[in-house]
Amino acid sequence: MSAHNSSATGSKNATGMASSTTTPANAGIGEDAPKAFDEQGAIGKQFTEKGALGGTAQAIGGPLAKDGAIGKQFTTDGAIGGSVQDTLGGTKKKSN
Repeated sequence: MSAHNSSATGSKNATGMASSTTTPANAGIGEDAPKAFDEQGAIGKQFTEKGALGGTAQAIGGPLAKDGAIGKQFTTDGAIGGSVQDTLGGTKKKSN
């Protein structure tokens, strides 16, 4: 410590923990996260109309559109998408 009663690391007047400040590195810690195949998960969201696969199908349209004969099967209410959502979707426990 220096002669004026402060440490080499700076002022200790601030309260709280470093983790109480949200940064990209700690965003979402302690929250329930979607499983990979969930509609909001890393893989599942690619099949939504805004995702890479679903968006392409939506752009092509016709039977591949979200309300088309094939596309509607991949929605969370459809036969394929619904089964995936029910089986592999949902959330996983808190990250910490």
